[in-house]
Amino acid sequence: MIFEDEEFTVTCQLLKHRVPAFGYRVSEKNRPGRFDVVKAQALNIPSGPIYGRLKNGEIVTLDDGRIINGQELCGPTEIGRKFVYCTDTVFCENAVELAQDADVLIHEATFAHQDAEMAFEKMHSTSTMAAQVALIAQVKLLIMTHFSPRYTPVSEITLDNLKKEARSIFPQTKLAYDFFNYEIPRRRHD
Repeated sequence: MIFEDEEFTVTCQLLKHRVPAFGYRVSEKNRPGRFDVVKAQALNIPSGPIYGRLKNGEIVTLDDGRIINGQELCGPTEIGRKFVYCTDTVFCENAVELAQDADVLIHEATFAHQDAEMAFEKMHSTSTMAAQVALIAQVKLLIMTHFSPRYTPVSEITLDNLKKEARSIFPQTKLAYDFFNYEIPRRRHD
């Protein structure tokens, strides 16, 4: 772990490349569901700091002796999102470990599958290696990046070929491009 605060944790692992290269995982912590103020007021619970305790899911004893379970006044827990970025690497277990159950994995895919020998020589991934990491780690979305300039729209193999190769293993694959952005949707747990 290289960072933690009340909202996030950031971890990293050494990947497999000619020089030290790291993968990073940013995990948002789960958040309590929305506190139902109307329901609390209907129960004649006095406003103030007690609402904060109830929102955190605590069990609170009121001045009149009633015991209130804060979880009963909150909506579903908001599940923290998980984002993983794997820089220069060939397929390795540390990438799989980092990416476990991530919402989004951004993974380099410098080479096409047919150029796997070159990928191992240069210690970069193929599109199929990136897809295998995503599949084994059970991520929700793979976004590939860091493509070799050899794959142009007029070459025999194009970036679209790399996407097709990856999608044959992991269908939820996208290609990154300049100024690409993606917002990770929130999930709720009932």
